Amino acid sequence: MRDSSDIVIVGAGAAGLSFAWRLLDPPPGVRPPDVVLVTPPPGRLRPPERTWCYWEPGPGDYDPFLTARWHRVRVRAPGGDGQARELGDLTYKMLRSGAFERGLEPRLAGLRRMEAVVEAVADRPDGAEVSGRTPDGAPFTLRASWVYDSRPPAAPPAARVSLCQHFRGWFVRCERPVLTPGTVELMDFRTPQPRHGLSFGYVLPTSRYEALVEYTEFGRAPLTRQAYDDALRHYTGRVLRLGAFRVTGTEQGVIPMTDGRHERRAGRHVFRIGAAGGAVRPSTGYAFAAIQRQSRAVAHALHTGRPPVPPPAHPARALAMDAVLLRGLDTGRIDGPAFFTRLFRDVPSARLLRFLDGTTRPAEEFAIGLRTPVLTMLRTAAELPLLTRRR
Repeated sequence: MRDSSDIVIVGAGAAGLSFAWRLLDPPPGVRPPDVVLVTPPPGRLRPPERTWCYWEPGPGDYDPFLTARWHRVRVRAPGGDGQARELGDLTYKMLRSGAFERGLEPRLAGLRRMEAVVEAVADRPDGAEVSGRTPDGAPFTLRASWVYDSRPPAAPPAARVSLCQHFRGWFVRCERPVLTPGTVELMDFRTPQPRHGLSFGYVLPTSRYEALVEYTEFGRAPLTRQAYDDALRHYTGRVLRLGAFRVTGTEQGVIPMTDGRHERRAGRHVFRIGAAGGAVRPSTGYAFAAIQRQSRAVAHALHTGRPPVPPPAHPARALAMDAVLLRGLDTGRIDGPAFFTRLFRDVPSARLLRFLDGTTRPAEEFAIGLRTPVLTMLRTAAELPLLTRRR
């Protein structure tokens, strides 16, 4: 089978669907491009339902699909200290991937979809070509002017420091109204700390009775499922003291935290988007807001006839600061719980979240930097250029 279009998008996660919608919603007087979205058939290549969190000022494009939203966050020290902090004009938002997909469906009129396993993406002098097999084993080839690939790369980029944020979460339904629905427990360091890296609890309460409770570590390798469940039992029972509850669902994942350089361009007519294009913020694992910025920028370029190259997801200076932090955590020079607790205690939460989103000014970043262990950070920054990037 052979077909042609203006644009082929590979993958229907947050990046693929967001980009498809932006392309099909052009300004008045602009013709929407012909877009084909290639999604994997049901099975191991299709990811399970996921939870995305992000923050933004005021109402947003996906508000009708949200599971919950909050205006306060808290970071707790290992001893339990930590006040709930107001987010000012920002709102912290929780979006489930299933609701996102269902909600976007009416906005994707005109989108051509195809279920298939993509085996190759090739750049051509006059465009690009996507090839693979349909669920019944038949070969296919799609030609397009531009291809945007959101699949994770076969190998991670070479990096000087490589950690991962790994986690497992329980959706819980408590028998008693023991939760505080107005506040996100963003980092609760009352968990036992591992010998390397750090750990914390993360609580997204959606009512007095229900929440997503996660156990998260920053480290070099994931745990076993049994180890995660043991940690969650300890956190929900001995720390949160939730009492009796039912687990109504689970989620688990691993997010790379690395200073590897993600190449956004894979050819003259082929680009990488989403996590594959560097949308994940190395120091936090957040990606959804950066994906939206990239999607809007590339769609605007295509609608206005400019080169549709995805812009960097995060400013270079933000990535440089992330590399220093990750190296400090990896070597043990930086006490993770003390570092994050102090930042959220001394820096207004709205400003700190804007910093994590890469939207602060240099003067604000300098002031935030003074709240960190300055000498340790400077020493770590000085040694980074001497380290070899490895896969």
